[in-house]
Order: sequence, then C-alpha cells, then structure tokens
Amino acid sequence: MKDLGMSWPDIKATPRIELEGLMAAYSEYTQVHSFDGYTSEDVSEMAKSKPQVRSQYMQHMEAKARLDRKLGKKRQRARATEIKGLK
Repeated sequence: MKDLGMSWPDIKATPRIELEGLMAAYSEYTQVHSFDGYTSEDVSEMAKSKPQVRSQYMQHMEAKARLDRKLGKKRQRARATEIKGLK
C-alpha cells in the first residue's frame, strides 16, 4: 500500500472491498505500464538473455489491448460467424 500513498490509519479505516479494488487496479496499472518506453526490438534483445521477458511483454500487450477496448480506442474484430449471421 506504500505505492498508493496510504498511511496505516487510512488502510485501517478503508473497507476491505475497497482495498481489494485498489490493489487490483494498481496491479493492472503496473502491468499496462511495465514496458512503456520499450519497443518490440528492445524486448527481442532483452529476451536473448532472459526468455521470460517475452511472455511478460505479451501479457503487457494483452492488458494494453484490453484497456484500449474498454476505453473505446479499439474495437474487437467481428468473428466470421457473426458477419455471415451464423451462430
């Protein structure tokens, strides 16, 4: 909670459900912004020495795409069955 700037009395006074929401939001924030400033070429170079970086970068890209869809910046592509009217 130190990253959120909350003091111990603030934490004690906040309901548990709100604390869980704050923690979830902070977790999503850190994942979305974890690779800000890096290009895919930078990630490829880093992945040569640490292969787990590539999976972390993919999680970052998925979280960023999810956020863009929620904000209306990107629309999810329609599936072929939806276009043809089949279900």
